[in-house]
Amino acid sequence: MRIRIHTVLVLPVLLLSLLLSACGLGTAGGFAPTGQLAGPLANSARLDGVSIKVGSKNFTEQLLLGKIAVILFQSAGADVQDLTNIPGSQSARQAQLQGQVDFEWEYTGTAWISYLQNEKPIADEREQWQAVKDADARNGLVWLPPAPMNNTYSFAITEQTKDRLGISTMSDLQRVPAEELTFCLESEFANRNDGFQPWLKTYGLPEVPPDQISTLDTGAIYAATADGLCNFGEVFTTDGRLKALNLSVLEDDKKFFPNYNVAPVLTAELARQAPQLEQLLAPVAAKLDNETLLELNARVDVNGEEPADVAWDWLRQEGFVSGS
Repeated sequence: MRIRIHTVLVLPVLLLSLLLSACGLGTAGGFAPTGQLAGPLANSARLDGVSIKVGSKNFTEQLLLGKIAVILFQSAGADVQDLTNIPGSQSARQAQLQGQVDFEWEYTGTAWISYLQNEKPIADEREQWQAVKDADARNGLVWLPPAPMNNTYSFAITEQTKDRLGISTMSDLQRVPAEELTFCLESEFANRNDGFQPWLKTYGLPEVPPDQISTLDTGAIYAATADGLCNFGEVFTTDGRLKALNLSVLEDDKKFFPNYNVAPVLTAELARQAPQLEQLLAPVAAKLDNETLLELNARVDVNGEEPADVAWDWLRQEGFVSGS
């Protein structure tokens, strides 16, 4: 999914830059419909004459958000180049830094830790966004206010396990018998210095025996948890499979995991050319909460729908655009 590492080597970034310059982005944007601005956006300033290159990373949530932006900007009259589906976080970042992409949705935690190389997250969501906004201004990027959705790490359990153990927060795990502390983890999380072991320490939990830990691919964890291979599965909090498999996310009541609120990010040049983008995007971003992304992601990952179709349906249902 997102790259979440604390050390980004200079050489790979330079190689990415060369590849982006020489070979293009390698995206596969596809078709996105166009309508007319409606409802709360009906009187918004239009984008006629503005050219916008919209990028996104290549996982479901990012494709959905990218298509939402493409459809919205087209419907406002902009000349949009759809560069969604960029392979990898670092490629997407470099594309925007180099001006090959004008607009992307980005996560505050990804920028703060992976791109800006900070060791510790900021617990308050708004303060985390402000810190990223201030730091990235030096890179020629403008962060608009974030959406309420927070696609961070957590642990999920089945409703039956939740009721049987009587827990809802991570602190409640201290009451769980040691033999019930069975986990499904991805390998990166199991070994990272802000991953599983520090999390156990933060919540005062004992060392977990190796035979109570199953290391799996990220996508396999959801089904494995639902099927009872483990009681607690490491998950992302807006993944549509949570809803489809009726998994319940434990509350991170000690705020161990970083905030990954998504926000619109513009190049400074685009922000100068089209200051009306902030007014256009604000009502849309305000509707993007965790429950909304859970449902939209599930329509793609579980039902097999196309991201552009899901984005179009949602924008119409919310009354932001009209058309057939």
